[in-house]
Amino acid sequence: MTADPAGPFKSTPYWWEDCTFSPLPVRRVASRCDVAIVGGGYAGLSAAIELARAGRSVQLFDRQSLGQAASSRNGGMASGSIRPGRKELIRRFGEARATEILMEGKAAREDLWAFLNEEKVECDFHLSGLFVGAINADECDELSRSADLLRRFLGIEAHPVGRLDVPTYIGTDFYTGGFVRMDTGGLHPAKLLAGIIRVAMATGAVIHENTAVTGTIAEAGGVRVRTSRGDVLARKVLICTDAYTDGFDPWLRRRIVPVRSRIIATEPLAEGVMDRLMPKRMMYGDMRQLSYYYRPSADGSRILFGGRDGTTAGDALAPTTHLRSELGRIFPELRGVGLTHSWFGQVAMHRDMVPRIFTSGDTVYATGFCGSGVVWARWLGKKAAFKILGETEKAQSAFDFDPAPKAVPFYRGKPWFIPLVYSLYEWRDKRAMRRRQPKAKRR
Repeated sequence: MTADPAGPFKSTPYWWEDCTFSPLPVRRVASRCDVAIVGGGYAGLSAAIELARAGRSVQLFDRQSLGQAASSRNGGMASGSIRPGRKELIRRFGEARATEILMEGKAAREDLWAFLNEEKVECDFHLSGLFVGAINADECDELSRSADLLRRFLGIEAHPVGRLDVPTYIGTDFYTGGFVRMDTGGLHPAKLLAGIIRVAMATGAVIHENTAVTGTIAEAGGVRVRTSRGDVLARKVLICTDAYTDGFDPWLRRRIVPVRSRIIATEPLAEGVMDRLMPKRMMYGDMRQLSYYYRPSADGSRILFGGRDGTTAGDALAPTTHLRSELGRIFPELRGVGLTHSWFGQVAMHRDMVPRIFTSGDTVYATGFCGSGVVWARWLGKKAAFKILGETEKAQSAFDFDPAPKAVPFYRGKPWFIPLVYSLYEWRDKRAMRRRQPKAKRR
């Protein structure tokens, strides 16, 4: 427990209150296999399911117990969002590929819904819709264009929200408008992970938790994977470590920047409060550079509020206090609200800011989910598996890029520049807030 001005709170995820992960049976590390997977989150486990069902011998390695990393620590918002907008995607990749990227988001979300139904994964899923708030007229215009794009090109139910209609969706005066899209849902991320683990175990894939991969070496016949419990010669290797990549792959580590994403959970709210603040019980976010994401708990008793932490070490009180302050900024009646939980997980950012599949020799990577891993990690894990299987049609993806993302200059695994980046984003957000009201005309 850590002290907070509003009282003590737990530093473990709220999700772990009703979902825990029992140790898996310890299995012998076989000296050979068809595919070795590094990383036991949504991506690695989803790939293991497809590979094992196709008859391949699969060994999956995770350096810690399953359920300890981002797949059980995130906000449970199944958005599949892409950080660059359509214009930026067109500038980088051309109009055809930009459209394919946006269309694949729709397919990935629908595939997740189908998986939950077919595999009977109970994870409190609700297709609630998403409200995104705007803080000035420029952002309102941008969101209106986004809604039009979603309707016309993707057939997604979406519409702009004017200032007078904001209270229909969220009880705040902070936003001057926004937009709503109805293809986004919320779920319990730890229960989702537990369901994927159950399905993967049933396929016969061998899962080794608490087994660190210390390095890989290409050699005749495949890739030698060195682990803390012995070597494995695999025909193919799939790496899905995302923001939890350590020194076992220094090449990838130079390309992936781990960023802390912190979430706070309020104490149970008084009767009627949620009806005022979140009348539609949607998922929520906004357009700020230092954006915040928030949602009701599945039982509607409290609010979970998250954002990028901005720290690189320790478990400081300051980021928790900051999040509680921002929560009160949006919902003034929650100023000083008590917290029961404050925790963080790592999300993987990189220079392209687009999730990726890429290849180096006999090693395939599925990584760089940029904070939207609930949808993208599982989807790209599957796509990478189909690529390894040689199933060209199933493997086809607009996110299958070569070359890999560029290395971050002067970066070797310690993100020393995060405070500088956050300061820049904070300055941009303050500038955007100053544009909330039009300047008075000179007489």
